[in-house]
Amino acid sequence: MNLKEKKFSWRMPMYYFASFGLLLAGLTCINIIFSYQGKHVDPHFVPTLKFQLKMLPLFLAANLSIGYGIKFGLKAVQQLGFVLIAAKCMEVLISVGMGYWFMKEIPSWKTWLGLGVIAAGIVMVKQK
Repeated sequence: MNLKEKKFSWRMPMYYFASFGLLLAGLTCINIIFSYQGKHVDPHFVPTLKFQLKMLPLFLAANLSIGYGIKFGLKAVQQLGFVLIAAKCMEVLISVGMGYWFMKEIPSWKTWLGLGVIAAGIVMVKQK
């Protein structure tokens, strides 16, 4: 499909949903692994290395999910900057959730204000 032509097809919504789902799964998996490591794994080198080696299959699956999520997002909106910024926004939201889940951190009004600024930035990037 030519970048100048914006034809709608039945595949377009599928690319949005596939991109969102794959990015959400991959980013959540990676954030859960690092959150668990930060809370439960001994910070010395050998225990951390053992944990990371055990997590390699999960990292592979998560990286594949993120890679395909970005690829499908690029097919849907044809704007790499927007896809990457949206993925980072998803990761920030997931990070806030991991902070609450693992550390029982309650987001303050400043956190919500920062997320609002990020959302406004995404809207500005998408505008032509």
